[in-house]
Amino acid sequence: MSNTNSSFWVHKEGHKPELLCGSSASYTVVNGHFIMLVCSTIILGGFLKTLLKNSEVTVLMILSLLGFVIGQLAHNSIEVHKIVYPLLKTPSYSLYCYFSPMIIFMAALDVDFCILKNVFWQVLLIGLVSLLMTFIILGYVVLKFNKDLWDLQSSILFSMIVGMTDPVHSVNSLKTIGISKTYTDIIRGESMIICGFTSICFGVFRSDFLHISMFTEFRVILGLCLDILGSIICGYSCSRIIQFILTDLFSNTLTSIILCISMVYMTFYIGESFGMSGMIALVTVGLNFDSLSFKPRIEVTITKFLIMFSSIYQQLIYTFFGIVIGCGETKYLRFHTVVFMLILFATVNFVRLLTIVLVSPLLMHANYEYNWRWGIVIAWSGIKGIFSLLLAPDIHNLADQKVESPQLFILYVQGISLMTMGINSYMMAHSARTLGLCATSLPRQMAIQNAIKHIQEIIQNTITLFKTEKVLTNVNWTLVEEKTKIEYIIPSDAYNNVSHDDIEEESLTEEVLIEEARLHVAIIQMSSFEKQCNDGILSVEAARILISATKSFCPIQGKFMSIYDVSTYVRARSWLIKFKNMLTSLEYHKDKALFILYGDNKFLLFVCHVVFSEEFEYAGHIITVMYIYPMIMHLWPMARELNVSGLISVNNYFVFLYIFQAAMKLIIPLLINIVDVQIKKRLRLMYSITKGYVKSQEDTKLLIKQISSRESVYQKLYEILETNKRDAVKELGLIEHEGRDVVIALKTRQAIRRVIAKALKNLTFLWSRGIIDKHEGIEMNKVFLAKIKALNNFPMAIPPPTPDKYLHNIVWLENKDVLIEFFKERAKLAYFDYGDVICREGEMPQGIYLIISGMAILHSSPPTFGIDSSLRSERGSKSMFTEYCTSGDIIGELSCLLKRETEYTAICETILQACFISLEDLYEGFDVFWPSLEYKIWLKFALSVAYQYFESSLIDEDLEFQKCVTFNLAYVETLSSYNEMTIDNVTMKFVIIVYGSVIDTKTEVPYLAPCILPKTCEQIQGTSDLSKLLVVQPSDPAKNTDDPKVMVSTGLRMSQREYNWKRKYEERNFPLSWNRSQTTRIQLP
Repeated sequence: MSNTNSSFWVHKEGHKPELLCGSSASYTVVNGHFIMLVCSTIILGGFLKTLLKNSEVTVLMILSLLGFVIGQLAHNSIEVHKIVYPLLKTPSYSLYCYFSPMIIFMAALDVDFCILKNVFWQVLLIGLVSLLMTFIILGYVVLKFNKDLWDLQSSILFSMIVGMTDPVHSVNSLKTIGISKTYTDIIRGESMIICGFTSICFGVFRSDFLHISMFTEFRVILGLCLDILGSIICGYSCSRIIQFILTDLFSNTLTSIILCISMVYMTFYIGESFGMSGMIALVTVGLNFDSLSFKPRIEVTITKFLIMFSSIYQQLIYTFFGIVIGCGETKYLRFHTVVFMLILFATVNFVRLLTIVLVSPLLMHANYEYNWRWGIVIAWSGIKGIFSLLLAPDIHNLADQKVESPQLFILYVQGISLMTMGINSYMMAHSARTLGLCATSLPRQMAIQNAIKHIQEIIQNTITLFKTEKVLTNVNWTLVEEKTKIEYIIPSDAYNNVSHDDIEEESLTEEVLIEEARLHVAIIQMSSFEKQCNDGILSVEAARILISATKSFCPIQGKFMSIYDVSTYVRARSWLIKFKNMLTSLEYHKDKALFILYGDNKFLLFVCHVVFSEEFEYAGHIITVMYIYPMIMHLWPMARELNVSGLISVNNYFVFLYIFQAAMKLIIPLLINIVDVQIKKRLRLMYSITKGYVKSQEDTKLLIKQISSRESVYQKLYEILETNKRDAVKELGLIEHEGRDVVIALKTRQAIRRVIAKALKNLTFLWSRGIIDKHEGIEMNKVFLAKIKALNNFPMAIPPPTPDKYLHNIVWLENKDVLIEFFKERAKLAYFDYGDVICREGEMPQGIYLIISGMAILHSSPPTFGIDSSLRSERGSKSMFTEYCTSGDIIGELSCLLKRETEYTAICETILQACFISLEDLYEGFDVFWPSLEYKIWLKFALSVAYQYFESSLIDEDLEFQKCVTFNLAYVETLSSYNEMTIDNVTMKFVIIVYGSVIDTKTEVPYLAPCILPKTCEQIQGTSDLSKLLVVQPSDPAKNTDDPKVMVSTGLRMSQREYNWKRKYEERNFPLSWNRSQTTRIQLP
């Protein structure tokens, strides 16, 4: 785009290069001292930034003045001139290429593309209006009030440069006071659009494109569009390469940082070398990056490096250009120079204000939060910075008429830059505080107070736990409690100036609290998506879609994102399935009866009726037979000579027809396979998205107590989250029904990924404790990473197992051959159509159903958990309970254990296939494998209830079923009515009531399932016919009972109670009926 071999001020061809300022060197230039100047500037800038932490503009102003002094010394001293001479002979375009790539990439990386995408047209309009106003008003002011006799081209270029808004400094003051990121991204997005457009315009001027004889407006506009499009394509391509480098599992942090910075510069130079805009290319790269584009924890490191380089570059630039100004003649610095600078400052802010006034109606229509207050704040955001300064020397270089004082271009730009950094930044922050835009809303304050209260409770519980340790007996716990107490102080500019003491009494409408909670829910969900992606549960593509969808629905007031909203982003049942059906239909000759055309287009129905009729097929055969006639004519010499052209046409027609038919026979199966692969990818993506959404709803439900303390808000949030979760589970079942092989492959892949992640975590623990040395740890880490990388080639589909193999999935059978063979001989296959009722609420259970394929919905009143009706009537909600069951779930477990009426109605949502084990066969198994089998089913039930209701409390516990059975990490205790149990807090970390109810014998406080008993409870008594308690033991191996004999004894003791209780109810002789015609015995091999 330009001649980069020229000096700072370009020269005419054939002439000696002019220097930036001052005279040429009349001595032998010695290199080496300039590097000392650069290092000294960096050190001084670091010290100043440490001393003046909150005033970056003061640091840059001091460095600029220091540079001016050095320049004046260089102007009058040969020794100092020798030091700065390498800077003076450096081309200005080279400085632009050295410094701008890193800073523009850092600015673009900090912008949220999802937010910018939603307001792109508004941001683009602001940028275009700002450019237009700058051309008209600022250009007129420069021509009217400047006494330096600049020509029209210099004035236009100067107005373009002064009109550029710095994407870094324009939002720095807003980020420190908690302004919404939406508005900082709007300001920064507009700044990058103006910077990109200006860089393209200067590139056009550098390439002398406007001076060619064939110049037309159309060619200029076409060239600008091609430059923009080419820059975007170049940036997007390079971003894919950089993301591949950063996400490589085998690359270390240092290598990733070096390659990232190198690729940033490479992208910029590629764009500039091919006549495009390197700045727009890097903006595209930065916008394509998000937190998921990096390996975990590497984003912070790269961001710190970028901030460090950006700060150093800015300090060097302001110092260098101060030197440049100082090297010029001081006779041109007059009183009018200061006056003109003030006029430019006022004009720049007036243009900015006029721009915001013109676009405010559109912003108010696009964003419900935008108002005149935000308009005032954004009007002060026209801060000029480093990019204006880097392009300032090009005004003189590209001008047709050279001026005697080129350093004034830099002086005006640098002066306006420092003035806007100081004054505009202060006015932005002051306006935001005065107008209450950075104040914490009252619902937000209450949410923060709830969080602080929760943290304080955790601290108090930790102190209480530490008090029991013998090592800490001599600690001054009064001082510990005093120093660890957290007090939340409301900012002085808070909402309506409400004091801390009045917050609780302040009445807020439920709608306001729910709206504030909705934003918290969105943040929690996005955090959950990112964590799932880092843990390998969620693919990067699925996590990015979920986060983008959440950000898109955040601005919609009162909108909680559902799975159906996410489906608008990606649909598994897309046009690909219709296209596949169309391709399959082309092979109608194989099975015509399977093709059915859907729709109401009469013409298409008529055409398909004709094409798929037998007459049409016979006509095709007749036409083929008719080709015999031209073949006979071809063999007859006289007829061939008379009909040469006709025979050639007929022959070409039939040859084309046969070639086309043969090609279609080859292409159609290939297209069907390609489309089938794409359909499987879409199904896998949609299943992964839905599964991640379900997990985010579960994570959010654990934290809604900290979001709002008002019970009505809590209940409404819980109902919304539960409804959204049920809808998502339903979608999971439908997707699984549609592509079982795809879902099985995805679940298997996720299971492998989670197992490897667990192994990596254990390896890190052993490594940190010195059990494994560094070399062994690195080699083992490489082995695990290779296995994770190999999952990229994991099969997209795995055929579902045969029905008898599903018995291995029943966790309480423990994959033991003797148990599996026992039930395999007695199990049956049950088939249900859509809408069939598997079991009804209030009916006696007939057995358990292990779902093999399909989905069922469970309807019931809230679960009773075996609590007496007298106590249950006091438990709030009477709303209906709904749950979806899919492949692998079991229906009827608890009812069969209790031999009591089923508490829900199970209805098939799809065609369903299940493995059925009758109640008689199940209890026969209890007798044969007594007492362990029945106890293990209760243990499985207790663990599922505990994790369903108390996952946040058990997050640090590793309560896998197999480990609980093998190592006795948790066990089930049984209490009958009026039986008592002593609780030992030393050997019992948690005691959870999972079924029934108990009462504290000391305080007579009742506890109803599901419930975690408090630490103050020492002895309890059962108040229900049957109560089940899950006891979680401490993780300390010394306190665990690992002796097999002890475990067997524990199991025998508990199962003896269960056995007596079971026999008591068997005496009632419940009738069992087996009249299901759909069931058949499994045929064993």
